[in-house]
Amino acid sequence: MPHKTSNQQPPRPGGFFIGENMTKEQVIAAIKECTDKLGHPPRYEELKDALGVQTWDIKKNFGTYRQALLDSGLERHGSGYVLDQKTLFLDWAGVTRKLGKIPKQAEYEQHGKHKARGLVNRCGGWRNVPRCILEYLRKEHLEDDWKDILEGILHYLQLPPRHGRRTSLVPHVPYRPKIMLDKPMYGGPLMGSPLGFAPINECGVVFLFGAVARQMGFVVTRLQAEFPDCEALRQVDEERWQRVLIEFEYESRNFLVHQHRVEDCDMIVCWTHNWEGCPLEVVELRTLEWNQLMGEPYFLKR
Repeated sequence: MPHKTSNQQPPRPGGFFIGENMTKEQVIAAIKECTDKLGHPPRYEELKDALGVQTWDIKKNFGTYRQALLDSGLERHGSGYVLDQKTLFLDWAGVTRKLGKIPKQAEYEQHGKHKARGLVNRCGGWRNVPRCILEYLRKEHLEDDWKDILEGILHYLQLPPRHGRRTSLVPHVPYRPKIMLDKPMYGGPLMGSPLGFAPINECGVVFLFGAVARQMGFVVTRLQAEFPDCEALRQVDEERWQRVLIEFEYESRNFLVHQHRVEDCDMIVCWTHNWEGCPLEVVELRTLEWNQLMGEPYFLKR
């Protein structure tokens, strides 16, 4: 009798067969094998086509495909892969420890794992990175674990001026005030506003918009944690209102960093508008005349 051919696929890394549920170790072995073949960390579609790893195998063992790559000691970059804040900040801290100083952008590009663009986008410029990371460490209560980094940041922020950097924001004061790690930070004084000091995060933007929404002709109908943040009705003439979907951001450019879809939003409300060519309507709160706004609601005026 002729030998009967089996329809079963040959085993993959770790001894699994296509169609079987995979363990965490087997998925990692598959990712590494695919990386060796392709010469780069695979996209999920490439991994599935090459070795039959299923979506369920990823979700069950890792939650997300990005986490599966990280647990495999790999990380993809490029379109569609926006690195989270913690990953970028940890990488910056590693370079800082290695060099023993706050790195210049070129130095970070040379020694870091990621492109400087990710930090620049999140912090609004390379010069803002140390202060941005200082705020993050305080918010996450990581002062003890990052003591050396904190000391380096504080020393950097208090250096005498060079390359055009001022020591003090107050004219004629010949020194830079000491930044105290155990004290909270505030924005500049905001006269005529229900918020005494300018916001330094998205929460402040939400509060300020809520305080003047009626004066600007808005009635908020819904707030949510998901994108977009807010649904409101806006008065467009004396007898007509329209529904608008609003996303709150501290800086308008963060809309891009968070990978929101322009098609699913009508307006950005922010403190600072720094997204050149933004296709959405933008309300920049810092440019408003607060003394005028805090009067009678706009849609009650006739």
